[in-house]
Amino acid sequence: MNFVSVLVREAKYFLSVRALTKWTGDISPDSQNLVPDDIEGVVDRHGANVAFRFEGTLTTYDEFDARANRIANWALEQGLKAGDCVALFMENRPDYVATWYGMSKIGVVTALINSNLEGDSLAHCINISDARFVITGTEQDNVIRSSQGLFTARPPVWTLGGTEGADLEAAMAGVSAARPSREHRAALFGRDLCLYVYTSGTTGLPKAARLTYARTQGMMRSFIAPCHITERDRIYLTLPLYHGTGGLCGIGQAVMTGASIILRRKFSASAFWDEATDQGATSIVYIGELCRYLLNQPPHPKEQAHKIRTGFGNGLRPEVWAEFLERFKIPHLCEFYGSTEGNVSFLNFDGKVGAVGRIPGWLEKQFANIAFVKFDIETEEPVRNAEGFCIRTDVDEAGEALGLIGEDVRNRFEGYNDEQATKKKILKDVFEKGDMWFRTGDLMRKDKDGYIYFVDRIGDTFRWKGENVSTNEVGEALSSLPGIATANVYGVPLPGYDGKAGMAAITTDGDVDFEGLYKALDEKLPPYAIPIFIRIQRDADTTGTFKYRKVELVQEGFNVDDVTDPIWMYHPERKEYVPFTHDRFDSLRSGAFKF
Repeated sequence: MNFVSVLVREAKYFLSVRALTKWTGDISPDSQNLVPDDIEGVVDRHGANVAFRFEGTLTTYDEFDARANRIANWALEQGLKAGDCVALFMENRPDYVATWYGMSKIGVVTALINSNLEGDSLAHCINISDARFVITGTEQDNVIRSSQGLFTARPPVWTLGGTEGADLEAAMAGVSAARPSREHRAALFGRDLCLYVYTSGTTGLPKAARLTYARTQGMMRSFIAPCHITERDRIYLTLPLYHGTGGLCGIGQAVMTGASIILRRKFSASAFWDEATDQGATSIVYIGELCRYLLNQPPHPKEQAHKIRTGFGNGLRPEVWAEFLERFKIPHLCEFYGSTEGNVSFLNFDGKVGAVGRIPGWLEKQFANIAFVKFDIETEEPVRNAEGFCIRTDVDEAGEALGLIGEDVRNRFEGYNDEQATKKKILKDVFEKGDMWFRTGDLMRKDKDGYIYFVDRIGDTFRWKGENVSTNEVGEALSSLPGIATANVYGVPLPGYDGKAGMAAITTDGDVDFEGLYKALDEKLPPYAIPIFIRIQRDADTTGTFKYRKVELVQEGFNVDDVTDPIWMYHPERKEYVPFTHDRFDSLRSGAFKF
């Protein structure tokens, strides 16, 4: 890269950082300008704009605000007050946003419950929130009916359109649509609790992350500047509204600017381009696997006829990234890294393929609150020196990303509604006695130009033959091969061996050449990283936000008595994969067969 190109790149990066600061610089734990104040200001300026386009119905900002006001005034009639909590268990629809927005007007905390949960998981999320009421929609009747006896406090259920619970629509029929007095939230500050947003539960029961008003504001404003969103944009949103990426960052792009949300109940790869094009979408919100699903679809006549100019999301893998932009002719995507509860986040402003963000040299002081430290895969703990302190990684060396915990909005860690879960995420005495840092649980690396790359989740990376194996690297290699649609990689214990053997659960979209599979992988991966076992699933096991589930797969391993899916095993003498039979399972378990 020549000198002029470097100057241009740095100038663009500087302007992007300045634009972002314009949107997020006034957020403070001590501020009394809260989320509902921001949204009400947008309504006052853009009341006639369309806020939501949903299943053939248009909702203006004035109508959206009136709906939220009715919900707030109804809640006041029920005796709810600032600091109380309600659980929102509803499918994607404009009322979802109107409900939590309305509650925020009177200081009531809303717990955003994953609409796919049922039974013990649903009860757990509602119970730990201490919700006074549960508000549901049209699709939750059966789940509520079967799970209600598990709710410890037995909160009353109110429904908007369902049959299980009291009729909230009828109860609001005579309720005022005027804004409730701001006095109901007058005692609140940015540091006070606004929402509970739950972790996805890929490794156990979900945890309730505490989102303050200030943190919620930050999430809602974060992608306005990077995507250059104005009140004229239409943002196509197919992700679940209970999740931070879609429900706060995506919604925030609109309700903080006056733009319009094209909202879909659920993501559909087959309907994506028809709806995005016909509704005039200019921006999208994605999760990496969503992009992969679209690439796996056959060519669509409208896949390049759209007006989409930008979008944001996370988890877009390098092997998908460039192909996605080229095939669908989308000029710009803003990949980011972050978690709902954490204090470490990055934005990829300039579109460097594979990077989740960048810390250029001239910004290192401003990012002193973020560190990458050497990490021991076997102990799953950071490496410490003779003095007991952590050691910063070298250029291009993978290490755990940490965030310094402080009182600034950018540095705060509010934790979970579970003290023990909160403590597990805090690392002490990192670089000096008494300091505290948030553990992201992610391995990342930074190159010589400051670009940051996600490597793997801690616990996903495993050791085999004395080497560290990155599940992401193996997954990318597998997914790039003909016939393999998705690849979920994990390590499984193998009798008589240290470490864990690689296993991949794949789905297919064509014929897979298993005889030539090892050779193809050998050209992409070091020998120790090539999976020993390949499990073929009809559908990938994912959460509602398309994250791969691994806990159950690891528990089942390669036990042919438990797994009904076909399994293939690498045969070291043949240098190819062979069907994994009961005989081979018994031979492996007895130690007669060796790798």
